[in-house]
Amino acid sequence: MNEPAGLQAKGREQGRVQDPGRDPGQDHGVAPRHRTVAVNVGGVIVGGGAPIVVQSMTNTDTADAEATARQVAALARAGSEIVRITVDRDEAAAAVPRIRERLAQMKVEVPLVGDFHYIGHKLLAEHPECAAALDKYRINPGNVGFREKWDRQFGAIIETAAKYEKTVRIGANWGSLDQELLTHLMDANASSAAPKTARAVTHEAMVQSCLLSAGRAEEIGLSRDKIILSAKVSAVQDLIAVYRMLAQRSDYALHLGLTEAGMGSKGIVASSAAMGVLLQEGIGDTIRVSLTPEPGGDRTLEVKVAQELLQTMGFRTFVPLVAACPGCGRTTSTVFQELAKDIQDWISSSMPAWKTRYPGVEALNVAVMGCIVNGPGESKHADIGISLPGTGEQPTAPVFIDGAKAATLRGPTLVNDFKAIVGDYIERRFGKRDSNAASRRAS
Repeated sequence: MNEPAGLQAKGREQGRVQDPGRDPGQDHGVAPRHRTVAVNVGGVIVGGGAPIVVQSMTNTDTADAEATARQVAALARAGSEIVRITVDRDEAAAAVPRIRERLAQMKVEVPLVGDFHYIGHKLLAEHPECAAALDKYRINPGNVGFREKWDRQFGAIIETAAKYEKTVRIGANWGSLDQELLTHLMDANASSAAPKTARAVTHEAMVQSCLLSAGRAEEIGLSRDKIILSAKVSAVQDLIAVYRMLAQRSDYALHLGLTEAGMGSKGIVASSAAMGVLLQEGIGDTIRVSLTPEPGGDRTLEVKVAQELLQTMGFRTFVPLVAACPGCGRTTSTVFQELAKDIQDWISSSMPAWKTRYPGVEALNVAVMGCIVNGPGESKHADIGISLPGTGEQPTAPVFIDGAKAATLRGPTLVNDFKAIVGDYIERRFGKRDSNAASRRAS
């Protein structure tokens, strides 16, 4: 239970903090974080009270080193702090060192996880450069092998991880659950005086698969601070139930994610519902939102959704928030919609430069409201907000800064005028902090 203090410190030095001076566990309605062992994944701290880490996975053919490196870079630049790649055959394993080299050329530093199934033991043994280049191995105890093959093949992967001092995620999945274990538990349940439902027995099998495998990994020689667990299912209530059990029965770091969540709004809602409940209960050290992309769609969407989930729940801040009203019959004009989108797009495109120039700017809260009903009030609650005129209202737009009315905008330049005010506010509030830091460094 005692995580290395240096690991937490390193994670905080890297800027992976939830909110300076703020402990979400002390907030009303939010449970204290479930304490887990801290795990160092290529310099990113997972567990041990460190900020919840966002990760994602490529969908390129890993054997295509250039395409995979480009997608890894895109995911990392979008905010994925760990990226997983598939290692399913010799060509993919051989490409991993080249992917690492290409990322270095692009000046992209992000931990890489190798996703191994069925022949991971063979690929790691035959491609030592791959084993060394990865920061973590992901294995599924349900498809490593059976009986004596399981012992031998699982042991080989763990021994390789220990040799190269790599982390291992032991990820059970109910789509490939150890059938021997499940059958044993089902048979025992059938003869029980108070049998449980088949679903409850499956939950138990998932948890036991993780914990028994982790225990075996420790026996072989992998330290506890090199193990992360996950139990992936595709139904919201099942995911919640399984992770509650894991949290009650272990202190291993936990990776959250709803597998096969789906496409578009369905996948976003399902993942947010499941992980939102668990995060509220203090469960989860790293998350991945597994979205099925639209044909030719943007893979980085799952990173943005994960960030927005953590930010809207108050666990971390990534980009300034733009609050906007949904619109109604009072707002038949599209001006507030266009302004909200314009501001959001402007903020997103500006963030790479702002992060360096304006430390803390990600905590900014902007409101773009559409009419007099809630517009002024919501604008006052934001750091900076504008209340646009609704249908039939006077063509004026009051601007509020830190709760006080600061200006009134009118006319065709309203959008650019408001952006200029936001820019000035950012410079005053966050640029001053940057200047002070520069002065301290100079002295």
